Formats: sequence, structure tokens, C-alpha cells
Amino acid sequence: MILLSGFEPFGGDRTNPSWGAVRIARDILRGEGLDAEAVELPCVFGESVRVLHREIARMRPVLVISAGLAGGRERLSLERVAINCDDARIPDNAGNRPVDEEVVPGGPAAYFSTLPVKAALRALQIAGLRAEVSQTAGTYVCNHVFYGLMDYLAAESPGTRGGFIHVPRESQPGTPGGMPLHDMGEGIAVVVRTALATTLDVKVPAGAIH
Repeated sequence: MILLSGFEPFGGDRTNPSWGAVRIARDILRGEGLDAEAVELPCVFGESVRVLHREIARMRPVLVISAGLAGGRERLSLERVAINCDDARIPDNAGNRPVDEEVVPGGPAAYFSTLPVKAALRALQIAGLRAEVSQTAGTYVCNHVFYGLMDYLAAESPGTRGGFIHVPRESQPGTPGGMPLHDMGEGIAVVVRTALATTLDVKVPAGAIH
């Protein structure tokens, strides 16, 4: 079982491309004979993680990939690390705005993705999809879910691999920037295929200077 998650709209947007993208990826993977499901998470601190944990416990997947929107980015961002910090610049959809709070009180400072992010980056580039390895998932609900996912897997399902992908805004006719929704979905499917086929990540440079 492969579990994918995306988010409901937030910040005044009417849609969230992360949810559309994971549904496309789910359908692509099902078409290839893989057992895949997608779940939409609320853009709410706490509740988003509880929903994801519930679905993991119910489905018992071997791979979990969560996705979220990073509107200022132009590439699929394979997140390397989740930090134990909630610091919200804007309220979530329930009006919560935690500042300098831990995602999991007393938890580790950070968790690394257990996805083969470098191999996935190479596979995405070969597929002609814009991608990068990102060193920060922010401190909003995306990082909250990423950290909550990795903390849960470490404690409850250490054999399950997991990670997070940020997607850009959906491209619109006549508007520069963004990425077609189908390309986002295909990119997530590429990452799934790579994770299923790769036990040891490749060692290629994909770091950041700043």
C-alpha cells in the first residue's frame, strides 16, 4: 500500500494543487497495478497530523508521501529534513497561530526524510520535470505534517518509508510561473517508483549554499 496526502486550500486560495497532484499520482500508480490511496488533510496544526496518523494506522502502507504547496517555488521540492518547530506567519484554517512551539514536545530536533531524495531528483530530471532537493520545509503546517509523519513512523512503523514534497502553484494560461498539475502528479509518481526500487540513495551533489 502506498499512501499519498495533500492539503485542502488555505490562505484564501480556492484550490490547493497538492491535493490535485496526489490524486493524479494515485490514479497513475493504480493504472500501473500498484495499490495506492490519497487522503486530503486539513490545513490545521494538530488535526492534520491526527488525520494522517489515523490513515496510516488503518491502511498500514509501506510508503507514505505527503505533499503541500510552496507558492513561491518553481520546482518540485524534495524535502530533506523536518524540524521540531511550529512558527506560523499566518493563522491556519482554524485560526491557530503557534509561535516557537514544538511539533512534538520533547521530540528530536529534526528528522530526515527516509525517501531516496537524490535518486528521486535524478529520476525527475531524466523525466524532464523541474525538481530540487530542499533543505527546509518551512515552519507552517507542511513542516508540521512532515515532522509528525516521521516521528510517527520512527515510533510505530520503522519499516515504513516516508517523506514530503512541496509543489509549486499550478500554472495558469497567460500567467508566468507554476507547473501544470499533471506534471506535479507525474512527478510524485516518479518519486514513488524510485522509492520502491531504491534501497540505498545515490550520492550526488544537490545541496545549497544559502
